[in-house]
Amino acid sequence: MLKTILLGIIGLDIVVLVHELGHFFAAKLSGIEVEAFSIGMGKKLLFFSYRSTEYRLSMLPVGGYCKMKGEEQFSRALKEKDTSIPYEKGSLFSVSPFKRIFTYLAGPLANFLFSVVVLSLIWLSGFSINTYSNKIILVSDYPEVYHSTGNPADKGGLKSGDTIIRIEDSRVTNYSQIQDIVYQSPGKPLTFSVNREGKEIQLTITPALDKDSGAGKIGVAPYIEPVIENVKPASTSSIAGLKKGDRILEANGEKVENYLDLLKVVAARPKLLKLKVLSGDIRMDRTLIPVYNDSGMTDLGISFRPLTISKGRTGPVDSFKNGTLESVDNLMLTIKSLGLLFAGVHLDKAVSGPIRITYFVGEVATEGFKSGVKAGLTNLFRFLSVISIALCFANLLPIPIFDGGLILFTLITIIRRKGVNPVTFYRYQSVGMFILLVIFLLTTFGDISFLFSRG
Repeated sequence: MLKTILLGIIGLDIVVLVHELGHFFAAKLSGIEVEAFSIGMGKKLLFFSYRSTEYRLSMLPVGGYCKMKGEEQFSRALKEKDTSIPYEKGSLFSVSPFKRIFTYLAGPLANFLFSVVVLSLIWLSGFSINTYSNKIILVSDYPEVYHSTGNPADKGGLKSGDTIIRIEDSRVTNYSQIQDIVYQSPGKPLTFSVNREGKEIQLTITPALDKDSGAGKIGVAPYIEPVIENVKPASTSSIAGLKKGDRILEANGEKVENYLDLLKVVAARPKLLKLKVLSGDIRMDRTLIPVYNDSGMTDLGISFRPLTISKGRTGPVDSFKNGTLESVDNLMLTIKSLGLLFAGVHLDKAVSGPIRITYFVGEVATEGFKSGVKAGLTNLFRFLSVISIALCFANLLPIPIFDGGLILFTLITIIRRKGVNPVTFYRYQSVGMFILLVIFLLTTFGDISFLFSRG
């Protein structure tokens, strides 16, 4: 858990640091003095000054900030109830409004460019994706594991064991492709081409909106062969003698053909889990003693063999093209996701705050590093690119205190041909602070509930 948290904090700090560096360099180019640039928040621990800027390492290792000259002039004008902020060379409010817009815009732009660069480098070096085959199982066939009935897949005519080979005009070769299309299509009828016992049939299925995640769902799971890929050290499976490559044949007398057959047996919370496994060419008996938490969940400490898809290296031009297109796709998906927030989703579950994002970043990195350093870094930075795009878009929203809100305010001053009124600006920012506080409280409540649910 500690490793997950540390990796999560480092990852999130990288994305925030990129954002603040965008503001920093834009301010310098615009003739705005940067009084302080900090990694972390709160009391400064280490610092040094260079060319009128104090560089800080602060106590709380979360985020950072870029403090520009102008805050004191603003506070003084507000206190004295002036109608404008006095001019002072190097101040944020003394440069032209177009330079202020450029400075505000630079943070989100830096996040977008970070995503492009990171994804381009990943394509340039080549990478692998762990997924599963395009053969599916209906979750309704396993009510002991999934308390879900009447799913779109059932209504549309899918059956366990079907192999999905095409959705609309997109060819499908693995489960991740199914997820990508379905997740983005809640409420949209989709044509599925399915291989069933050697015959191709077509079905129309409309993904439902998962109100906990904001994504589309149809009620299927991947068909995963019960062949063990990894065994966690000191876990109940390790103690019982299970090894990588073992195939689970039976569990407490029940035949196991896929991983859900095993989970169905475990869902009954047996005190002993008696397995028959094929280890090489030898059939063996293994007995596990599951340990359950208060929610009745247990971790057997095993994972099953995935389908690994390797993406070979591409040239610099193609890598940059792929990195840019993937970043644009992520941005479009983020914009589309905003609309789903008004479609009745559970905001406390569908919207993640900094605590949950930190956990997700750390979890993705931790799981990736189990397959090696390169896989760990690839997983980490691919996920950070997604977060960076989300941060880019969120900051461009026309909400006071966000970059987009500040850009909107500055555009209004240009249209009205008047300078910044400190009282108006203060009230505008106060509205933004209130909105930010509401978002923070909502997401923090959801984050805490999420962490408790994880045990």
